[in-house]
Amino acid sequence: MLESIGPVGVLIGLALMLGLMFLGLHVGTAMFAIGLIGAMLYFGMPGINAVGEQLWGASEDYLLLSIPLYILLGEILVRAGTTDKMYQSLSDWLNRLPGGLLHTNVGAAALFSAVSGSSVATAATIATVALPSFKTRSYDKRLVLGSIAAGGSLGQLIPPGIGFIVYGSMTNTSAARLYAAGVIPGAIMTVLFLATILAIALWRPELAGRREPSVPFSEKIAHSVHLLGPIVIFAVVMGGIYSGWATVTESAALGVIAVLPIVACYGKLSIGMLHESFLATIRLTAITAYILIGALYLNFVLAMLGVPQALAAFIKTVHVSPTALMWLFAAFYFILGIALETMPMLVGTVPVVCPIIVAAGIDPVFFGVFIVLMCELSLLSPPIGMTLYVIQGVRGEGSINDVFQGTYPFVAAMILMTAILIHYPEIATFLPNMIYGQ
Repeated sequence: MLESIGPVGVLIGLALMLGLMFLGLHVGTAMFAIGLIGAMLYFGMPGINAVGEQLWGASEDYLLLSIPLYILLGEILVRAGTTDKMYQSLSDWLNRLPGGLLHTNVGAAALFSAVSGSSVATAATIATVALPSFKTRSYDKRLVLGSIAAGGSLGQLIPPGIGFIVYGSMTNTSAARLYAAGVIPGAIMTVLFLATILAIALWRPELAGRREPSVPFSEKIAHSVHLLGPIVIFAVVMGGIYSGWATVTESAALGVIAVLPIVACYGKLSIGMLHESFLATIRLTAITAYILIGALYLNFVLAMLGVPQALAAFIKTVHVSPTALMWLFAAFYFILGIALETMPMLVGTVPVVCPIIVAAGIDPVFFGVFIVLMCELSLLSPPIGMTLYVIQGVRGEGSINDVFQGTYPFVAAMILMTAILIHYPEIATFLPNMIYGQ
């Protein structure tokens, strides 16, 4: 057995793990394998014997129970088809802006994100609803696809994003504080996407289609009833958390209960629809749980090796300001996001990065928002971005390059958001500090 691990050993392990992921090995398997190798090299059989206990301890975290509940909530909404009416209602209010229905793509995605917690589900749902509306209009197809992809990237940043739950579970950070921290950055990101569309429409009007006809105010009010469903669900889920009346997990369960009568009002509630939702939830939960268990076992091995303490001591010897360090992390995650999907980025790097940010005096709640934003940027960045392929799959025609090219202005907007967040971290910490105290 080896006696201790140094910075070089940590870097070798991280490089080996990322290399296995690049080669196509499942992220959960890659992290679990690196954890096992580390346990065997440094602890021998006692490290191997601890696997069962660690797996059981990782899987019984009460917070993680909220993940299948939020997934189920999103799956029910996707299959109920309530987003069709929601999309039409928003278009009545937004289609007179320069850019027309492109604004509706982002607005509908933001509203759906506030109840689904999944970027991929948001992108798939909005693409399914929105793309038929553009077939008879003269909008630039790349801009249409890019606006849908941008809206889909809001799925994790706007509460109740599942990424916040995963980060909170791995770092022992309050999920309620993380949800509060994501509200203002999520709103600013939405406004930046809308501003991007507005700027393009004013600069190149031919890309934004003809001006949409005006809808009478009375019809706008009448159609707005279809916005009540998502608003009520968001109020139930987030209101329960922020008021302290319910935990994050209990609020997720309340959200599932609240969505059932809403779906019933649209005549979509059926045994068959619920059965499909349950099956999809089981599949996604199993994949997520497998990744998390691998990550948490690796986290245990790193802690036993004293890696967090070693990294913290190293950071204290390097004179780098927190702002400069955050820019280094931004460059690291941007490059990593070009080649890795969101979940591997999050769970594969947090065990190593978290001790560094704590030693540097960076607020873990702020960093949670930052890393979720970086994960969302990876979803929007060619050539790996998952939402881009989901949208192309829904589209079913043309080239994926159309989607890639359409995302570039919105990637620039997200990089601008990253700069704002790094230099003004208060936009993430203000709300949780106001609600829960310092």
